[in-house]
Amino acid sequence: MSTHSGDASNNGSSIRNIDSCNSVAELEDIDFSRLPRPRNLNIERQGSYDERSLTEAQLGFSPHPPSRAENFFRALEHFDSIFSPSKRSGFTTPRSPFGQVPHPMIAEAWDALRRTLVHFRGQPVGTIAALDNSDEKLNYDQVFVRDFVPSALAFLMNREPEIVKNFILKTLRLQSWEKKIDRFQLGEGVMPASFKVLHDPVRNTETLIADFGESAIGRVAPIDSGFWWIILLRAYTKSTGDTSLSEMPECQKGMRLILSLCLSEGFDTFPTLLCADGCSMIDRRMGVYGYPIEIQALFFMALRCALVLLKHDAEGKEFVERIVKRLHALSYHMRNYFWLDLKQLNDIYRYKTEEYSHTAVNKFNVMPDSLPEWVFDFMPVSGGYFLGNVGPSNMDFRWFCLGNCIAILSSLATPEQATKIMDLIESRWHELVGEMPLKVCYPAIEGHEWRIVTGCDPKNTRWSYHNGGSWPVLLWLLTAACIKTGRPQIARRAIELAEQRLSKDGWPEYYDGKLGRFIGKQARKYQTWSIAGYLVAKMMLEDPSHLGMISLEEDKQMKPVLKRSASF
Repeated sequence: MSTHSGDASNNGSSIRNIDSCNSVAELEDIDFSRLPRPRNLNIERQGSYDERSLTEAQLGFSPHPPSRAENFFRALEHFDSIFSPSKRSGFTTPRSPFGQVPHPMIAEAWDALRRTLVHFRGQPVGTIAALDNSDEKLNYDQVFVRDFVPSALAFLMNREPEIVKNFILKTLRLQSWEKKIDRFQLGEGVMPASFKVLHDPVRNTETLIADFGESAIGRVAPIDSGFWWIILLRAYTKSTGDTSLSEMPECQKGMRLILSLCLSEGFDTFPTLLCADGCSMIDRRMGVYGYPIEIQALFFMALRCALVLLKHDAEGKEFVERIVKRLHALSYHMRNYFWLDLKQLNDIYRYKTEEYSHTAVNKFNVMPDSLPEWVFDFMPVSGGYFLGNVGPSNMDFRWFCLGNCIAILSSLATPEQATKIMDLIESRWHELVGEMPLKVCYPAIEGHEWRIVTGCDPKNTRWSYHNGGSWPVLLWLLTAACIKTGRPQIARRAIELAEQRLSKDGWPEYYDGKLGRFIGKQARKYQTWSIAGYLVAKMMLEDPSHLGMISLEEDKQMKPVLKRSASF
């Protein structure tokens, strides 16, 4: 399963070595009595909560605070600055007593989602990955951090924030565990890939057991879990108006620990974040080692979310300064070197090699002969996208959906780039959407390349799983990107396609084939994030103000795209 660190067995001993995880019969919870009473943001702050520029973040205040009128019109112009904690998600929720008749899949999806709830000491703390009981559960009965995100958004949109708060606090508690794999200690800020609740009926106790990668197939720790955690904390704050959770000393420390890991200085000369295969949604060897677009986009978004969540105390200010510097460098690097459109493709086609000095145009020494033939036909006249990976003598020209959608939502993509990404999706609808939204990447790798890149992985055969498979969960990301770019009709078209089969097929994890026509050969049925992703997409289309939970407005202080220096 894509979101999972591996298909390890679920018994307590195989999930986690007891000596290395410091399991105890009962976990001590965070002291909820210390949690201040929730308080809503005032109207002035609601309109500007996420709109502080990098300059404002450095100063700790806005040198020119907007007027009430400016805030009002800004709210009308940008969905992500609309704050509506009192609004329901309307007729798409089963509890809504009015409005249009909901699609019959809505009630079914909500019922299925609620059946995935996991409780710890009487409180809901997450949702399991899948309800499929037709085969060995493997690790699908665990709560995965990245899997829970669409479930969390669905509950927030339906004004049920308690489960999200519980999840945030429980994973925060797990972050503080000592984390060892084969006697090697992981970084203090690493968030778990997943956790499960073990019930002991004899002793009448419940224990949380976490997996930090030691049970994964590739034995890799998840890089994206920490990023998703920060993004979800901001979504909770934005949705509820309750800043008391993010302001807790424990949450502030948790963010700083995550940031310490990814902002550490070392040998890397790029502002992007180095990532090994298997550390993200693509949890198996797929040739994304290096600087995959998914991680860079999530990294960028998490940094921007942390910028508005961190307190401006002594410890927080230090991180704010480091974040501001990294965001400037990261946005410049990504918008210049990861971006591909017809003009840039033609420039690469004409690259000279072995260029030296800062005047080099071909800065990464990419060989023009390495350009794949498919990309020339794939690139439309009007359109573009962020490459899958860029590094020394390496450009991965594959399209990856999650990274490009997050680039739009985080405003890593400029408005012009975001428009071109949507143009590409429309132009290449047959290839990227087909009969079941949405391709996780395109195209598939096959033949000798497949054997070398995947290590002959039988799960990642061509047009299956992460190798060109179609994932219904990506509907919510596509929908959010469509709304932000003013193209909701694209999302409606994709959702209508999914509604033709998704429920009838039993809410599969993924689909196989060039067009996504076949249920995945190893896909689990009643996959929770397939269910939740559909619900989130429907609710966002009905009430676009929900987009504010997961979208960030463009920062005007960010440096514009600059042209590469001319080569002598």
